[in-house]
Amino acid sequence: MQKVVIGLSGGVDSSVAAYLLKQQGYDVIAVYMINWKDTVGTLSGACPYEEDVLVAELVARKLDIPFHVVDLSDTYRAQVVDYMFSEYEKGRTPNPDVLCNREIKFDAFLKAASDLGAEKIATGHYCRCDAVQNEQGDTMYRLLAGTDDNKDQSYFLCQLSQAQLSKALFPVGDMLKPEIRRIATELGLATAQKKDSQGICFVGKVDLPVFLQQKLAAREGQIYEIPFDFKAYQRKYPEELHLRLQKSSKPYFYRPKDGKLLSTKHNGAHFYTVGQRKGLHIGGTEKPMYVLATDIENNYIFVGRGDDHPGLLRSALFIAADEVHWIRPDKALKVGESCEYQVRIRYRQPLQKTVLHCFEEGLYIAFEEPQKSVTAGQFAAWYDGDELVGSGVISE
Repeated sequence: MQKVVIGLSGGVDSSVAAYLLKQQGYDVIAVYMINWKDTVGTLSGACPYEEDVLVAELVARKLDIPFHVVDLSDTYRAQVVDYMFSEYEKGRTPNPDVLCNREIKFDAFLKAASDLGAEKIATGHYCRCDAVQNEQGDTMYRLLAGTDDNKDQSYFLCQLSQAQLSKALFPVGDMLKPEIRRIATELGLATAQKKDSQGICFVGKVDLPVFLQQKLAAREGQIYEIPFDFKAYQRKYPEELHLRLQKSSKPYFYRPKDGKLLSTKHNGAHFYTVGQRKGLHIGGTEKPMYVLATDIENNYIFVGRGDDHPGLLRSALFIAADEVHWIRPDKALKVGESCEYQVRIRYRQPLQKTVLHCFEEGLYIAFEEPQKSVTAGQFAAWYDGDELVGSGVISE
């Protein structure tokens, strides 16, 4: 009987995943990961790991499977939270959930599971994984989108490797959320009606500026409004492909003289991200204001009116060569090659038609339709149908 460790989070998805594994004949061990204990900046009731441990243990008892707790909080702080602080300090917007899966759930947790004698680990993610033979006859593991389009979480796993996928099971990936709730209710599990978690993975819902002020000091700064008809929006791009991609993938660069100084101040440019609307505290305008860009060095924020402001749009993005990750290394583009893929640049964004172009310096992604709020530090993930083939960190 194959031994599997399930990451039991205290949520309904992992609870039903544990049940399904047992029904499929696996020797199932439940493990709860303590990854975050600090409550600074978390909203009320948003980080109740003590409660989650109790709920997870109740589920394990109900399913009659062994239950363990592992404390990975030091690793989580070093690999995920410290990275978050570092990225925000540089004016970039990281995705901690992607890092959590790569560094914690499918690395540190995988090692803890191996210590318990497990051959595989399982989670409650809404995604699928299978194995296929490629043209060279090699076994390759595919990461596939979850069957439930409203819950698909494959994007959060976009940095996993072949080695990690070879050890992974996703029991609920081909199920719909209502079916998960129904099974949990019929089994009388303590998580049956528990709400889905929100916010930063294992940290919970946070007041981000307060959370970041643990390490990043607040600094009052100026806000400048950039007009809708700013001259740079009419810039011409070279016809030669490489030069056009280089130019079109760069964000607009603003200076104070390009806009109008607003009376409202902000408390630190590193607390804001491109496309952000809430938290600016600018009222009295016909259309809401959105962050177009930040200048961390000078502590400026540049904003524009309306979600149709041209400063929010970009037709291409760039990923540096050392940040490009192919889940399917056998499909990696060589220098000079191009390929059509569908891409998303944030969770739950509808897939967008693109062409990926590989050059010495890295990968350019050219969109069929210009995209809003392309944000440095976030992950772009490219798909071939249901399969997530690769990903990378947006450079700027």
